Amino acid sequence: MVPSGQVAEKQEPPELGRHPELKSWRCLVFYLCFYGFMAQMRPGESFITPYLLGTDKNFTQEQVTNEITPVLSYSYLAVLVPVFLLTDYLRYKPVLVLQGLSYISVWLLLLLGDSVLHMQFMELFYSLTMAARIAYSSYVFSLVCPARYQRMAGYSRTAVLLGVFASSVLGQLLVTVGRVPFSTVNYISLGFLTFSLVLALFLKRPKRSLFFNRAAPARHGASPSELDRMNPAPSQPADAKPGRALLGAWRDWTLVRMLRELGDHLRLPQLRLWSLWWVFNSAAYYLIVYYVHILWNVVHPTTDASSVYNGGADAASTLLGAITSFSAGFVKIRWALWAKLVIAGVTAVQAALVFLMYSTSNIWLCYVAFVLFRGAYQFLVPIATFQIASSLSKELCALVFGVNTFFATVLKTIVILIVADKRCLGLPVRSQFLVYFVYFLVLFIVYLSAAMLVILRHLREGRHPPPALPPPQEEKAEQVLSLQDRGLSGPKPEAPPPALEDSVWTAGLASREQNQQPEAKA
Repeated sequence: MVPSGQVAEKQEPPELGRHPELKSWRCLVFYLCFYGFMAQMRPGESFITPYLLGTDKNFTQEQVTNEITPVLSYSYLAVLVPVFLLTDYLRYKPVLVLQGLSYISVWLLLLLGDSVLHMQFMELFYSLTMAARIAYSSYVFSLVCPARYQRMAGYSRTAVLLGVFASSVLGQLLVTVGRVPFSTVNYISLGFLTFSLVLALFLKRPKRSLFFNRAAPARHGASPSELDRMNPAPSQPADAKPGRALLGAWRDWTLVRMLRELGDHLRLPQLRLWSLWWVFNSAAYYLIVYYVHILWNVVHPTTDASSVYNGGADAASTLLGAITSFSAGFVKIRWALWAKLVIAGVTAVQAALVFLMYSTSNIWLCYVAFVLFRGAYQFLVPIATFQIASSLSKELCALVFGVNTFFATVLKTIVILIVADKRCLGLPVRSQFLVYFVYFLVLFIVYLSAAMLVILRHLREGRHPPPALPPPQEEKAEQVLSLQDRGLSGPKPEAPPPALEDSVWTAGLASREQNQQPEAKA
């Protein structure tokens, strides 16, 4: 009998041999990772807010806080779904080129624009770059076979984090050590972005994608997706009416079938918990990220560009986020029992850090609080990713993350509209951080209450444990003894083969252990 691991190893080489495009996957992956690194080289990004508020542009703090920055969230909500669908329909590369063009438009408007309207258009193009980030993360998986997905995720994430870190450090060195003006740093950023656009033009366009272009692998003999095996498309009768045929085609459309399948998975408690965390906590996280640079300028208003250390703070937060994300992969606890308590603890830390940023007048304390705040959030991101992905297929996993991101964007936009937009409350940035502190405090209370209920229920069930079911071997022995006591009056039940029985029992144990103690991956 051949072990399953050996079977899997023997099945991989034919797949690599059938796809000529995968023979040079190492060169393609290196090129894509280099592109991902260069696309993050924007040394002027950490200094956009002091650039707008300084003598170069002379915008007021109210204009930047209540008129320019809110447009980013509004436009991002408008373009998120269309860009998500176009990314898959156009097979990634055109959207990566669009992202490069949008980055160049952002910096051209930043350098040449001189009105609030120009800066609002700048935020519109920047929202396109944010929505198009999914093209990079999806494109990398189209290059390799599924057996290499985990390794590719590590490569691409490392390239992006290194790019962000190097960009922030370079910007800080240019401003502090070289005393380069903000405008010159932005011209340097424009040069890097132009080079990354040239790199995007030479990327290889894949022949397949996740949702709209899935027929190509089948023609080459590839196996159907997990969703296709779960929901095979039914054949239409020859005499079907056009309206009924159209309805059947709509029901068989990939996204509709995935939404129906997703509705069945929503009964999983861990999927619901971490999806809700993703929506509510990521919305608040990006509210802090959007407005923290404006807060730094309020805490430390200065005309000396060399004393602005925004790039250093961004570099330190990126580095700490990478460390906490990596360390999350070594946390081994019973997440079904302790997940809510861990989330409550991290949320309490975030609430305290937001309050510190709101109340302090020391810029260094504000920097440190933001670095720790970002590291706390990045600690839970890989845990949430694994907890969501462990119970879903690849297609459903992509859909869940897309839906979670959409609802988080909707929530973030509502908060910005009420709190920051000048047409509503139009609060100054310090008052906004007080609102965000209350937001995190409410989340902490909700998570802590839910955690206490789970722990009390566990303790109550521990006092009265349910009767343990005997293993299949003992149950089978009891059935044989009962048949012998009855004199074998009836026909003997046909027992399953020993190998099949052992494999089912082993799979049951493995499934139970995985549900009790899933490991988070960085």
